[in-house]
Amino acid sequence: MEKTFESSLAELEKIVEQLENGDLPLEESLKLFETGVKLSRECRERLSEAERRIEVLMKDGEGKLTLSDLNPDPPKDIGTTSGKRYVFGDD
Repeated sequence: MEKTFESSLAELEKIVEQLENGDLPLEESLKLFETGVKLSRECRERLSEAERRIEVLMKDGEGKLTLSDLNPDPPKDIGTTSGKRYVFGDD
């Protein structure tokens, strides 16, 4: 069963919290970080796909977008915890 964006983001936030605590052995921290990078990429791709779908829906009869409020280059960071932003990986 495929995870929803929201469940992936919630899992990513839990990973960030665990890594912030710093109480984990190195190998476990590395595994969590790898999972976080994977989740971050999945979330970023889902957001990009949603943006593409919205752009298609917003085009007028001439193929022009009627609104341009969407950010064409979404930020690379996904997770936020207690006001802090975290970047996982760099494609």
